[in-house]
Amino acid sequence: MSKSISKLNTLLFSVLALCAFAANSILARLALGSGDIDAASFTVVRLLSAILMLTILIKVRNKGNLTPNIKPKSSWFAALMLFVYAGSFSFAYLSLDTGIGALVLFAAVQITMVISNYFKGNRLQLVEFLGLIIAFSGFLYLIFPSLSKPSLQGFILMTVSGIAWAFYTLKGQGASDPLSATNINFARTLPFIVILFIFSFLSGLLNYTWPGLLLAIMSGSLASALGYYCWYLALAKLSITVASVIQLSVPIIAALGGVIFMAEPISFDFIIACSLVSTGILLVVLANYRKTKIAC
Repeated sequence: MSKSISKLNTLLFSVLALCAFAANSILARLALGSGDIDAASFTVVRLLSAILMLTILIKVRNKGNLTPNIKPKSSWFAALMLFVYAGSFSFAYLSLDTGIGALVLFAAVQITMVISNYFKGNRLQLVEFLGLIIAFSGFLYLIFPSLSKPSLQGFILMTVSGIAWAFYTLKGQGASDPLSATNINFARTLPFIVILFIFSFLSGLLNYTWPGLLLAIMSGSLASALGYYCWYLALAKLSITVASVIQLSVPIIAALGGVIFMAEPISFDFIIACSLVSTGILLVVLANYRKTKIAC
């Protein structure tokens, strides 16, 4: 019974985290695409809002005497990767359209995590490899009609963002206290935030409106703080392969969010892409489950 509950919790936290990732894409697209806020301000407000939200959650938890007597798994490296991801993500979307930006980001995440998994001695099984190809082909099929030649600067920034997010994910595996680890990682981005703000202020790059600030706050406090906390909770039970592949569902969720919140039509291409990505993810998850069951 406890194992079933644990698997159900992992599934729940994974779904919540993936929805939060998709929400971040939608919020960033709304804020930066409309020019309501500049990339630096969006990054600064997003991270500061996340820090505030996580601090509140920690204080609420501590009043209930639920703080574990163990050292959270956090590091300055994880904090740096978190900042690099958030900053590069924002600046990249100034010169990339949504389709090519998402492709570069998740391709970089996927490749980085699979390579890391390989060098750790965990080679992909045939079914896992097949699932990976099917899921990625579905993702490519969805965004292919909107692809255009990307700017070199945007391409490099989004690649860096994807690699940084992959390393942040890898550092979060096995976190014994996900809330504290996420809180400390975000808090440690403060020196980097100050540097970015000062540089942007002196350069005269700051530009923001109240709608832009509100979107950045929502991105930080809800989609980032709560989303990344759920992601660290899920990572405790996910393999690197599964963690990397299921993130390919984020663009699909984001597209569905566009249908719900922005009245974008559901196309036949969207249905085909959803089917391919879902099939690929299912193959990888089932193969991983079978491998875990055999090991037990």
